[in-house]
Amino acid sequence: MRYLFENCSFDTDRRELRRGAEPVNIPPQVFDLLDYLIRNREHVVSKDDLIEAIWRGRIVSETALTTRLNAARTAIGDSGEEQRLIKTLPRKGFRFVGPVQETHGSASAAVAGPPESPPKPTLALPDKPSIAVLPFENMSGDVEQEYLADGIVDDITTALSWFRSLFVIARHSSFTYKGHAVDIKQVGRELGVRYVLEGSVRKSAEKIRIACQLIDATTGAHLWADRFDGDLSDIFALQDEITVNVIAAIHPKLLQAEIDLAARRPNSVSAYDLYLRATAHYHAMNREEVAEALRLLYRALEIDPRYSRAASLATVCHTINLMQRWAIDPQSDVKEAARLAQLVLSIDEHDADTLACVGLAKAYVSGDFDAAIDLVNQAVALNPNSATAWGFRGVTCVYIGQAQEAVGSFERSIRLNPLDPTLFVTYSMLGVAFIDLRRFEEAVAAATKALRKNKTFGLANRCLAAALAHLGRDAEAKRIVVQILEIEPGFRISDLLSRSGKWPQSYFEGLRKAGLPE
Repeated sequence: MRYLFENCSFDTDRRELRRGAEPVNIPPQVFDLLDYLIRNREHVVSKDDLIEAIWRGRIVSETALTTRLNAARTAIGDSGEEQRLIKTLPRKGFRFVGPVQETHGSASAAVAGPPESPPKPTLALPDKPSIAVLPFENMSGDVEQEYLADGIVDDITTALSWFRSLFVIARHSSFTYKGHAVDIKQVGRELGVRYVLEGSVRKSAEKIRIACQLIDATTGAHLWADRFDGDLSDIFALQDEITVNVIAAIHPKLLQAEIDLAARRPNSVSAYDLYLRATAHYHAMNREEVAEALRLLYRALEIDPRYSRAASLATVCHTINLMQRWAIDPQSDVKEAARLAQLVLSIDEHDADTLACVGLAKAYVSGDFDAAIDLVNQAVALNPNSATAWGFRGVTCVYIGQAQEAVGSFERSIRLNPLDPTLFVTYSMLGVAFIDLRRFEEAVAAATKALRKNKTFGLANRCLAAALAHLGRDAEAKRIVVQILEIEPGFRISDLLSRSGKWPQSYFEGLRKAGLPE
């Protein structure tokens, strides 16, 4: 359908807006907003109607909606002062009031234009990683195995849906493509997703092979592919294992792909892009990068004050500043971490990752151990496949003296995300847990793994020095102490104690044995 108004041509089939002969480049959400207003121009559209149609009912700020409306007006030559075409009715909603002529056919019949550009999404892409899991192809030639392929897809779809940071298409919609040869780009446009997971199931005797591939539906590029072999003797255990393997592989890929996209949009000031750019800085885990992450996160919160993921990551950044002794004004970090933690809880108490972030802050910053363990336990119950939730549960368990629980949580986190950019932090804290359990050889191994990934990370060096000292390997411990004092010339054990009394006593004993200054 093509709508003509004033000097504009609005083509919904080609997703193209022209003013006169010139194409106008507008974001997908702005295009969808215009489309919705024009199609419903006979009545007033409420704010809730727009949010349901464009954002699919997700909570969005007034600022986000106003920004899209202003962009839509600008694109068609209107303005908030004139309101010739899009009128705001206070406390009622919005209405497209310009005279519209409907016509079929391409705008090129009336206006000569440039060669057709690649298809654009029919549905707006959400402000989060969006994915559809297509039915896996049964390549066994045995219709009895169809249930197995469908069951694996169900399990993967369910496991992905536990991540509230993802937009996951429901099984009912994905299975409309079952039995059909599909164009991945078309699937992406029709379902409004950036990523598609497809796969196949092949059975031979009592063995099965699952092949999967993750595809960027906007470009057709393959982001990841792998295969998993299993034994059919316990089909439910096999499905669980395959699901864990797939989630562990693709969830980090989705986040990294989104971070890479945000890096290619350096001028974007959307709250989501600012959050993604902050995440990349946070992963570097040093004083300057964490400070930059906080700057970007506060900009995101200015745009959307109830953006829980930005608030939760900012909570963690303030906590990291205290843990790593990077805080210039420790009391300021304490107050901000506590404030942001409460903000997160007021926004969403059902997101596993954000609950885990708050649990960490409650343990380290507030010393509210009962609330902390409740939150991190709730987080892993909400999403057993979240590496973040398990990792922060591990740190929290270290602080409350549950070292054995901490070890299990860290091992689970590493299993779920073995390529985590901040894995050196996890290994460092795993080392501290081993020290608390007096498993000093394992503490050395964990700290050494951390230092292979980041040799200047203070906690990893301190953990290694303490473990070596407990083992009586004094010469090696002394060499590490020299390195620590080169990196942190002002380090004092008393300073660490004054800022937090939550580290295990055996850790402090090891630091003293190693020869770090009191």
